[in-house]
Amino acid sequence: MRLAFWRAGKDKAVVERAVSKAIPGAKPGGDARPAPDAAKPASAESGDIDLHALGGALARKRGWIIVPTVLALVASVAIVNLITPRYKSESRILIDGRENVFLRPSSDRSTEERQALDPEAVTSQVQLVLSRDLAREIIKKNKLAERPEFDPVLQGISPLKSLAALVGIGRDPFSMTPEERVLDAYYDRLQAYAVDKSRVIVVEFQSQDPELAVRVANSIADGYLVLQQNARQDQARNASQWLSGEIENLRKKVSEAEAKVEDFRSKSSLFVGTNNTTLSNQQMGEVNTQLNNARALKADAESKARLIKEMLQSGKPIEASEVVNSELMRRLSEQRVTLRAQLAEQSSTLLGNHPRIKELKAQLGDLDNQIRDEAAKISRSLENDARIAGGRVDGLTTSLEQLKRQATSTNGQDVQLRALEREAKAQRDLLETYLGKYREASTRESIDSAPAEGRIISRAIVSNMPAYPKKLPIVLIATLATLLLSSGLVVTGELLRQTAPRAVATLAPAAVRRAPAVDEAEMDPAPLQPGITADADVSALAEIGQLAESLRAAGANAKKVTVLGTASGEAITLSALTLARHLARDARVVVIDLAASSPTFAAVSVDASAPGLAELMQGQASFAQVITRDKLSRLHLVMAGRPGFDHSLLQSPRVTLAVDALLRAYDYVVLDAGTASELPADLLTANARAVVVPDASMDTDARTLMCEQLKAVGFSDVTMLARPVQTSDAAETPRVAAA
Repeated sequence: MRLAFWRAGKDKAVVERAVSKAIPGAKPGGDARPAPDAAKPASAESGDIDLHALGGALARKRGWIIVPTVLALVASVAIVNLITPRYKSESRILIDGRENVFLRPSSDRSTEERQALDPEAVTSQVQLVLSRDLAREIIKKNKLAERPEFDPVLQGISPLKSLAALVGIGRDPFSMTPEERVLDAYYDRLQAYAVDKSRVIVVEFQSQDPELAVRVANSIADGYLVLQQNARQDQARNASQWLSGEIENLRKKVSEAEAKVEDFRSKSSLFVGTNNTTLSNQQMGEVNTQLNNARALKADAESKARLIKEMLQSGKPIEASEVVNSELMRRLSEQRVTLRAQLAEQSSTLLGNHPRIKELKAQLGDLDNQIRDEAAKISRSLENDARIAGGRVDGLTTSLEQLKRQATSTNGQDVQLRALEREAKAQRDLLETYLGKYREASTRESIDSAPAEGRIISRAIVSNMPAYPKKLPIVLIATLATLLLSSGLVVTGELLRQTAPRAVATLAPAAVRRAPAVDEAEMDPAPLQPGITADADVSALAEIGQLAESLRAAGANAKKVTVLGTASGEAITLSALTLARHLARDARVVVIDLAASSPTFAAVSVDASAPGLAELMQGQASFAQVITRDKLSRLHLVMAGRPGFDHSLLQSPRVTLAVDALLRAYDYVVLDAGTASELPADLLTANARAVVVPDASMDTDARTLMCEQLKAVGFSDVTMLARPVQTSDAAETPRVAAA
């Protein structure tokens, strides 16, 4: 036998010799293995299900299947024919959000299509159909409260319903108000839903009277539309009332704002003239216009006077318009033309020195002088006009500067005036808007038939085919359910019969099956290892019971117990389970499989495929997943791992941390260490007591040396069992307990 933690102790050779002496075939320094002829666990039977046996069981117990099925068929047919039938009628409503184009607000009249309703809006309309307000109107309109179908109290309550209400299965009608009873029956028969991918609401109503079902379904559709219309009229009425009060307040505010504007304008002398401009700005514009005109007149007169002077000085003919258009200048020009004509006529007959010729030339020169004098006068007149225009320009310039200074001084007041005017305009615009909305709301309120959100596209009609109960589906479901249930019970019983002996065969030899049975009263009350009964090997079990009592007496010093043995086999695991089950009677106990060499753990666990320490170390499972329960006791189990796991994972330091965590959660932690081969010493010895399961052939000296050695390597106390619990001892027992 090789114990890894013994390598840290002394006198290893002595111990090995003692162990080799106790176990035939073992070599010094080598692993202790049982002789080839040692007892081996019986091989487990095949895990396949015997389908032929299941078929035979169904054939043998066909009466237990056929009779309940036929009874269920007859009972379901009778029940569906005794139930009072209900007739269903339906009406359909299209939610299109339509509205009369003439009743739309002025801001929406340009929009031809209204915004499409979303699925949430349609679902909201379904809830409106199911509203209690509408339900009360329909109940009152159709007098449903006077019908026993909707108020069961009117025809009396059956004893069966009274008993069900008494035990709390159903509701007691007498504890409900009449309105609650009628509403409960009403909603039990009403169903409203929206058709998928559409805006159509279906209203279905069931009743024992087909005509009543039609009447109620159509009443719900009509009541829904009336409810929508009343809501719109109430909305318009509330809006008009609110707008009426707001309009009165706005009128006062507009009057006050306009009064403030006029008062400020009069105090600031900011009167408004034509074109909505102040008088100062209007005057400044007019003066500026006059100033420009005066400057133009001055420049024109000066230019004309200068032109005439230049003509007079150069001796050129005076052809200015002011000279030509003068009346005197026209007469002088005519006289000059006449004299030149006479001069030309006389010159044809008279010589140049003739007195007549000289007289005519003298008259002509005098006319030229008069024309030049008149032109000079016109030039001087224009110069005078230019000086007059210059004086006017100066005067207007002075007036304009004064107006500018005045306008500069009134700019601040003008800003305040504009602010007051804006405030007055805003209040006036708001008042006009409210007046328009008030007129629209008043018009909508006065209309008798306001548009609703939908319209009825299909009205309910009378149906003579009952909608409830569905006789054929109910009969088929009841019959098939009874058939499957009875067949399942037969199959389950057969499977339990097939699997019952399999757990025994896993751990016990064939001699156990041949043992006679004993009275269960003679059995020990504590659940023990699978494959043996309470009185199998009384001395070994009694010794383990005494050991459990000593561990309880030790208290906190015996929370961790390591069970190990000198040779591999089922005895170590069976001893650990027996000890743990004794402790689990009044404490929380967990057994940890560190040997991973026995199928016993999988046989006694409620979940044989559960993960173990190996999966916990790899992070593939949690503590809650690796902890399972014992089939026969309150004991908790932690297996080493699933088949094929890496055994080196059990040497990880994290295993010690996991054991410490379990010590804080449980009263006792029992470690099944097997032969303790290749296991860390700290894991097994730290704050632990050892329980050694020896080979039956070990002598007293070898057992004493082993106990001393185990104490030397760190165990606080060592208990050597006198005789291990073996599955072969079960051959002498009168009864076998199945796992």
